[in-house]
Amino acid sequence: MMNRNMMKQAQQLQKQMLKAQQEIESSTVEFSSGGGAVKVVVSGKMIVESIEIDPDAVDPGDVEMLQDLVLSAVNGGIEKAQELASSKMGAITGGLNIPGLT
Repeated sequence: MMNRNMMKQAQQLQKQMLKAQQEIESSTVEFSSGGGAVKVVVSGKMIVESIEIDPDAVDPGDVEMLQDLVLSAVNGGIEKAQELASSKMGAITGGLNIPGLT
């Protein structure tokens, strides 16, 4: 059975985790590929919020290159957002691997 002190610590940890989760969800990260030809903004909820494509990157004769740049930027943005979430939650949990948390 948990004593009062442990319950208090658990409640504090829960509050900190909730606050961190809210901070993560309201955060955004930016990632670009092709030297800035394609820029992507991804939210902490892992949602792509915007994609910006430099008109010079649009070559009708090489659509595959543009597709690769977009794919790279989107994947990089999502990975960066996941790293942000892991970093914020890891700071609270002290690196503990708690199932169900990012």
